[in-house]
Amino acid sequence: MTKALRFLISPFFFLGLIIGNITYAQNKQLRPYTLEDGLPQSQVYAISQDAKGYLWLGTQGGGLVCFDGEDFKVYNETTGLESNYINAIKASKDTLFLGTNKGVSLMVRNKIFNISGPKVNDITRFGNATYVLTDSGLYMLSNKHTLIKKTLNNEIDNSQINDLIYDGSRFWMATSSGLWVFKDMNEEVISAENLDANDYKSVTVFGSKVFAATFDDGTKVYNQSNMSEEVLVKEPLRINQISIKNSNQLWVCTDSNGISVIDTDSYEELFTINQENGLSTPHVRQTFTDRQGNIWIATSGGGLYKYFQNNFKHYNTDTGLNGNRVYAVHHNADGLWISNSEAGLMKINAFGIQDIDIPIDFSEVKIKTISSSINGNLWFGSDGRGLLFKGKIKEKVILKDSLKTIKKPRFTQREITKVLNSESDFPFDWIRQVHAENDTIWAATYASGIVKFSYQPEKDSLVIYNTYASSEGIEDLQIRHIQKDKKNRLWYVTQKGHLGYLKGNTITDLGIVLGQNSPINSIVFNNNSMFLGTAGNGVWRSNDTEFRSFKKLQGKKDLTSENVYQLIFDSQGYLWVGSERGVDKLELNMNSEIEDIFHFSRNDGFLGVETCLNAVDIDKNRHLWFGTIYGLTEYIPSENNQNTKTPVLFLEDVKVAYKSVDSINLLKSTNSEYVLQLQPNQRQVSFSFKTIDLDHPDGIEYRYKLNNDGWSPWTVNNTQDFSELNFGKHDFTVQSRNYRWIESNPLQFSFFIEKPLYRKSWFQWTLIGFALLVVATLGLQYVKRLKQKNEKETKQLQLENHLLSLEQKALRLQMNPHFIFNVLNGIKATASTKPEKMKETVNSFAALLRDTLNNSRKELISLKQEIKTLEHYIRVEQLMAEKPFTYDIDLDLEIDSEEILIPPMLIQPFVENAIRHGILKIEDEGKLTISFKTKEGQLEVIIQDNGIGIYQSQQQKQKADHQSMALKVTKERLESISGKNALTIQEIKQPNGYIKGTEISLMLPLETDY
Repeated sequence: MTKALRFLISPFFFLGLIIGNITYAQNKQLRPYTLEDGLPQSQVYAISQDAKGYLWLGTQGGGLVCFDGEDFKVYNETTGLESNYINAIKASKDTLFLGTNKGVSLMVRNKIFNISGPKVNDITRFGNATYVLTDSGLYMLSNKHTLIKKTLNNEIDNSQINDLIYDGSRFWMATSSGLWVFKDMNEEVISAENLDANDYKSVTVFGSKVFAATFDDGTKVYNQSNMSEEVLVKEPLRINQISIKNSNQLWVCTDSNGISVIDTDSYEELFTINQENGLSTPHVRQTFTDRQGNIWIATSGGGLYKYFQNNFKHYNTDTGLNGNRVYAVHHNADGLWISNSEAGLMKINAFGIQDIDIPIDFSEVKIKTISSSINGNLWFGSDGRGLLFKGKIKEKVILKDSLKTIKKPRFTQREITKVLNSESDFPFDWIRQVHAENDTIWAATYASGIVKFSYQPEKDSLVIYNTYASSEGIEDLQIRHIQKDKKNRLWYVTQKGHLGYLKGNTITDLGIVLGQNSPINSIVFNNNSMFLGTAGNGVWRSNDTEFRSFKKLQGKKDLTSENVYQLIFDSQGYLWVGSERGVDKLELNMNSEIEDIFHFSRNDGFLGVETCLNAVDIDKNRHLWFGTIYGLTEYIPSENNQNTKTPVLFLEDVKVAYKSVDSINLLKSTNSEYVLQLQPNQRQVSFSFKTIDLDHPDGIEYRYKLNNDGWSPWTVNNTQDFSELNFGKHDFTVQSRNYRWIESNPLQFSFFIEKPLYRKSWFQWTLIGFALLVVATLGLQYVKRLKQKNEKETKQLQLENHLLSLEQKALRLQMNPHFIFNVLNGIKATASTKPEKMKETVNSFAALLRDTLNNSRKELISLKQEIKTLEHYIRVEQLMAEKPFTYDIDLDLEIDSEEILIPPMLIQPFVENAIRHGILKIEDEGKLTISFKTKEGQLEVIIQDNGIGIYQSQQQKQKADHQSMALKVTKERLESISGKNALTIQEIKQPNGYIKGTEISLMLPLETDY
């Protein structure tokens, strides 16, 4: 037997287990809301829901609380309540009736009215009559908001009234003096029958039965047709409230043992909800069913609980686990095996939750993977402790009788455990995942590749067949997941996004198949397709035979999170995707496109929230098991339909000039003929609207339109402000949709902005004659002067622009005549001796002249064309030079050179200067470098040579040197384009002070052709 069993085994345990499995057809879950979530007080005594969907809570000392599924809003004595101790809430249309320790408070559209009176225990309404049940009899609330004592009889009038119902023919009243029945509430003298003189707390009707609960004597069941027939349900005791839930269940709230759920036919207890299965206190005041079918539990001391009737069952430290973080999940014939934090192993089967004995040297370690072979042997991989084997071996037992006669040998099975790590000849200690298949095991390590081995427990024999790492072809050793396909290929995915497989002893690494270095966390096969779950890039699918091309899963909806930790297909073909935000259930069409997504998180019963890497499995009953950081979650498939109710949308507030319009009833003024009349200065109108979804408050989205404009995009924002609206009638329309994308009915509100006096026709016609005369006279004079001024400025600008254009074209047409003369003489000299060189010189010179003439006609040319012209020029200089020199043109551009535009012939004079007055003046081989770089919206051009230096070169130049004049003009041209300091010239010096050359830097504004 294991070292600890979570259930005590008795002769009646197995019978109880069978009954329990039948009784617990619905999974029970509790979601607590406490002070940490925003509740002002942990004692909740009353719950109700208004027409808009808000949940209202009455506390003992914390006042009134409004809950929209996400946030709590508090109303208390500081905001107008008479008392912070609220015992009862009744919602009716736009009014909230509150029963407090000091009487009744009414909240009408956020305005509070207080009516003093005795302590109120409950409030009920029959038709238009409101009855107040107090510690000193029954009261009625008049239309004038006063309390009127309802006289019944002396005993009732001095009793504590706790509950009052009408079964269709009789009134049933639960009081401290007993259970009373009477037929008519409006008679002057009421004939009331006392069925039982006990302290009754609550009464409810179901079919022909009336259930009446006493505080300390159980619950009595009466037959309406024959009240003498009664049944006493002795337990539970100390009852606060009873109600009918789920069609035929009686929910009994107690102050000492939580909730007992009783079958209304057999009167047997179906199950309990108490401290053993999630409540933090046994004192329950009330239960309430909202319009979405959720059951809310009000407790004294434990706050508010939401009871889930869904397909999820949650396990954590409160229900038997040793720790909440579940790293690995695996199912085999013996049950479900889980790795529980650093607290070892646990197993869940028909006997409950069990601890599993493990060796000391394998304790307090993270077990990240669990696998089993067909023969039932189990393998557990850990962080830093290697592998744990757990299996059974057969042993022969030979028995002898008293006469020493040897009988036929028998075989028994003995459990055996073995730790395999570096201390026991296993090569690695850090195991990411294990795949067991018969006697052959594959272990994927964290950063050392894959190990293929076998272990024979009978002989304690470990055989390492092979290790597969970089030398065998695995390009990324950080393996995240392994999985076998139908073709017996063992596939692996890695941290850097690699995909590959092992078949036989050959590794085939397909590389980064998704086209990016997204870590791949999970791999799963379904039919003939492979699905990959990534860290940050969603889910990808491939259906080709070799799985080399992948397509990202997309569709009408997006995944809740792109960080995929788990992938698994259920028995119905849905793909489940686990992430840090819960799980998504994906419905895929025939093309593996996402048709729909069902998200489950904390509000849906998936209480574990953040899933753990690849800790997921499906058992023989087709239940899914998810390992999370907050426990283990079981999903039990069913045929239950998803909630498809149409969301209800309402206007919360309408503000004009930032002030709420309190004079209108928003419920009646929407989708009606009502039109709000506004003054001419009231052109700022804002709307607040809301849809309440207590299950998925963050899944509500809204869209709106004004008049005949198109719909706005869907957004979570539930307010819209309009300013400077046009005069006249406007129709504001808004619509919401829930997390299932089910849309509400559109809501329309109309308003009319009156035109100001000056906009009205009679006033306009009165002034129009005089206004036209004055305006026409002044306008004509002004237009005439303005036209004259503009014509003068336009002519001046055109003249200046024309002169500048001519000047720039003239400058671009300049070319050193001496250079042309030298080129022609060079061509002549080489004509007879070097015809090939002459031919190349003529071609390069012709190309240069053609580029110069073509570019001179343009204001801007591409950088690529300018570089081409420079190359032609430099090539001509190389051919004409007596000594050879080299050049480099470097590009460091964020934009293609064809898309960058610059003025033509702006760089050539500086290059010519560098060649003729720098490089050609030295004895060594010349070197010219031209660099182009985009930098902060500018194009930087740097020209470097290894010549004699700028200052020595200037001393050798003649004053009339054409190149000096060209440089001067080009510098002025550059300053007109880029401003001052756009040109810098400096000598390149070595550390010893020797001049190494000259560097010229030009800064041009970055212009493109788009």
